[in-house]
Amino acid sequence: MATATAKNTKQSSETDKPKAAAKKTTDKKTTAKASTKKESADAKSLTTRDHKKIQKWVEKRGGKPATVKGTEEKDETGILRIDFPGYSGKDSLEEINWEDFFAKFDESNLEFLYQEKTADGKESRFSKFVSKK
Repeated sequence: MATATAKNTKQSSETDKPKAAAKKTTDKKTTAKASTKKESADAKSLTTRDHKKIQKWVEKRGGKPATVKGTEEKDETGILRIDFPGYSGKDSLEEINWEDFFAKFDESNLEFLYQEKTADGKESRFSKFVSKK
């Protein structure tokens, strides 16, 4: 009879193992879901009018303040853009200083819409100028 008890004990501990393995698999899935949520939360778009924050974000990514060539009028700065190295702005954009950039930014009542990270967690260069609501 002692042998039967030992077998039953052994069987129940073997039966418990798949449950433990299943629990680990569930924990991995939960962790994967949590990191996906975190990544997508990092990829959210933000807006700011803070000049220092905008300049820091742009310069960290190698960008420079610019205007679209041919859109300026008299002494007025043209349409604002950010020129990033390696993009097609070489022939269509003209670099300007930050003072002129922010004067036009404020005059046009704009907000800077941007992302810190992409959905997969990489540094984002997504940005655009939007009218302040």
